Amino acid sequence: MWPKHVNWKDLRFGVEIEFIGGRPAEVELPPGWVMSLDELQVDESGDDSGSELKTPPMLWAAREQIRVMLDRLLANGARMNWSCGLHVHIGIEPWGEAMVLPLVDAALACQEALRSLLTMSEHRLIYCPSVTPEMKNDYLRDPRQEALHRPGRPQSHRCGINASAWYDIGTVEIRYANGSLDYDEILHAVELCLRFVAAVGEGRKLRDTPAELADALGAPRTGYPPPRAIPRWYRERTWLDDALIPAVSELAEQLVPGGEILHILPVQDGLLLGIEAGDGKLRRYVCAPPATGWRVVRQADAPR
Repeated sequence: MWPKHVNWKDLRFGVEIEFIGGRPAEVELPPGWVMSLDELQVDESGDDSGSELKTPPMLWAAREQIRVMLDRLLANGARMNWSCGLHVHIGIEPWGEAMVLPLVDAALACQEALRSLLTMSEHRLIYCPSVTPEMKNDYLRDPRQEALHRPGRPQSHRCGINASAWYDIGTVEIRYANGSLDYDEILHAVELCLRFVAAVGEGRKLRDTPAELADALGAPRTGYPPPRAIPRWYRERTWLDDALIPAVSELAEQLVPGGEILHILPVQDGLLLGIEAGDGKLRRYVCAPPATGWRVVRQADAPR
């Protein structure tokens, strides 16, 4: 049922904390917590590193659990850099599917303000693209999860205000926050997301500038995870992606029909092409560009 007033502190939430370094497999986890060891970030040398720690669904009153786990991560050697993000899931069960369209409308009205308030690093936009009017129109014609996917690059099904998560786990996912291992920064981001979703659920008209949005929600204007500069080599890697994707798109479609190119990396015997399939699994192939066209040298690993 929508609209309906729900106190933001009564909404369940979960946090996905990306980090580099440490020994993630050795971190002691309380019941319900998950260490996604296959979710790797990029360290300063360009190597895969770290993991993603996921909280269980929790209420604001139980937030101290996050401090305990951050202390464990830091003691284990975890670090933060530009490749890490912080994703906040807010349960929208009090409203159900009726909340999906209001979230899309709220995104169209103030997603840029929310992104700016959270001081999102520009290079992270590929991981949290904007909701578009075309997506809303498609959903109105045929309400379904696929209408909330943004195909191609930037990545689909992962908009910055990701209402499609309702159909998977009963949440809306807000992906704008930069990575952090600081308790206060993370809690500021969580509080903002909780207040935002509660306001949408109440049917309130939200403001479209960062300061006005924060004030209307009663959320802090500052104190969110800060942006981190990316090194020159990483910026060049993104330029390489942008330049090569049009050239390999046809090959990628042949290898993984309907898949998305996530990255193209130079390796000793060619280019490593990472393609995410519709099931969320990553396929990786090493390809080489002979004079007559692209060819697959080898599959780099078994599908994960």
